[in-house]
Amino acid sequence: MKKLWTVTLAALAACTMIPTGNLIARADEFPAPACKAAYLADAETGEAVYSKEETKRLPIASMCKIMTLLLCFEAEEQGVYSPDELITVSESAAGMGGSQVFLQTGLSYPAKSLVKTVAVCSANDSCVALAERIAGSESAFVAKMNARAKELGADNTLFSNCTGLPKDPQYSCARDVSLMFRELIRHRQYFENSRIWLEDFPHPDGRTTSITNTNRLIRSYNGCDGGKTGFTGEAGFCLAATAKRGETRLVSVVIGAADSKSRFDGTAAMLDYAFNVYETRVVLQADEPLTETVKVKGGKKSEIAVQASPPLTVFSKRGETVDYRIEYDLPEVKAPIRKGEKLGRATLFIGGIEKGSCALIAAEDVPKMTWWDAYRETARNWQ
Repeated sequence: MKKLWTVTLAALAACTMIPTGNLIARADEFPAPACKAAYLADAETGEAVYSKEETKRLPIASMCKIMTLLLCFEAEEQGVYSPDELITVSESAAGMGGSQVFLQTGLSYPAKSLVKTVAVCSANDSCVALAERIAGSESAFVAKMNARAKELGADNTLFSNCTGLPKDPQYSCARDVSLMFRELIRHRQYFENSRIWLEDFPHPDGRTTSITNTNRLIRSYNGCDGGKTGFTGEAGFCLAATAKRGETRLVSVVIGAADSKSRFDGTAAMLDYAFNVYETRVVLQADEPLTETVKVKGGKKSEIAVQASPPLTVFSKRGETVDYRIEYDLPEVKAPIRKGEKLGRATLFIGGIEKGSCALIAAEDVPKMTWWDAYRETARNWQ
């Protein structure tokens, strides 16, 4: 059963209707960063605010660890490994150059500690150790990286390793990096590490390595709580970053800046512009049951309340009115139902075009009706 509900988001000020696809910033107003490619978008909907050579295939250096981290979190959620599991470091992993935490061959480290070093200080040795544990070898893990990129629609991306160290052919583009990073930050575990600035990393043999976040914006930019840097001579200075203010979360990507200061300053300028010009408004709260309900067959209750997961939002220019429609797909379900179980979907349309969707989950438990429950129900109906 589908239910339709058409609503209009009230304007906050005198305004005009939003034409679909009219969110791109004017070139003469936008503080375009000095780099080879850039992309700025709303994190939730993916609506682009600015793009420059967004599909051009370029080396992205350590930003490829965005996919490495994504596969690590997904593997953990799928039960492939436990965050407390000890991973023994191979000679291949310990021998990685570039950014590293100096893992020792044969020593065992908690998986969650290795993930932390990848997120905070871009440790290549930890990347390989995790890749070998999850897929059996780095090459098998890289195959998973490429397959996942295709699933996400990152069609201008090809990985050759899990670290981003120079190895041809290997490339991505600003739009694909944004797409992969948006998927990564859907995992709450990521932010447990991305906000760390400075920490000591203990080794089983008693050594300690100090790890420092490579993304300095988490200390200097209001709202920035995550990001991934990258640098090689070929790629230049790169940065994918995210920041949130109020309900608005943005994702920015800079590829091929001339120096480190340019990538950080350029990112900050892009984010400042977007936070000043755009806003996110929630149209379906995640923690509030909807007036819409789902019919339950064979349960102790005939209907069940549902709520959005995650919240459904509209991203627009400040002060503009948005005419939108929410379409609910709520088929009848069979008991038993557990709280949090996915029961349907809500889809957002603006100007007749689908702009986003979210799952509708059970807001409560509904046990299955017993024989005695059925008997009493029949008896009541006979009265």
